[in-house]
Amino acid sequence: MSLSKLLIACSFALASITLAAGAQAQTTAPAKKAVKKAGKSKAAATPADTKTPDEDADEPAVTDSAVTDFDCELGNKITIYANTNDEAHIALRWKKRLHRLTRVGTTTGAQRFENKLYGLIWIGIPAKGMLLDSKQNRQLANECRNAEQLKPVAPTAAEPSSTKITIQ
Repeated sequence: MSLSKLLIACSFALASITLAAGAQAQTTAPAKKAVKKAGKSKAAATPADTKTPDEDADEPAVTDSAVTDFDCELGNKITIYANTNDEAHIALRWKKRLHRLTRVGTTTGAQRFENKLYGLIWIGIPAKGMLLDSKQNRQLANECRNAEQLKPVAPTAAEPSSTKITIQ
């Protein structure tokens, strides 16, 4: 095969591909317009309230919730809203934004709540709580204590004040 025949065959193939792509674009363009028109009329016919709620993105309602304020190191403050009817979720106020967190089971007994969209993780143990950012792998707030956790621990009467061990 000569070079001129090869060039003619390539140009013929390129021209046919260009024509086919143009014909494809012409047949799909009106269909897209029709879909857009139908979508607009459909959106106008249905009310805007049918939006499905996104548990992670939407701000939760905090009415009728128990409020616990936490003071953290470096002057950070966290407020947790817990609903007694819904133990699977809490609302956490951090940096003037309210986030909905979902309970995650643990084997240690710690309370762990997560919001996967924003990457927030709240871990609560009896001595303190901490807020983590799983997307940036860092702590946002540590040594968070509520009013009950800030109280000094007093020894009870049943506990001995000192233990003396004798070895015989």
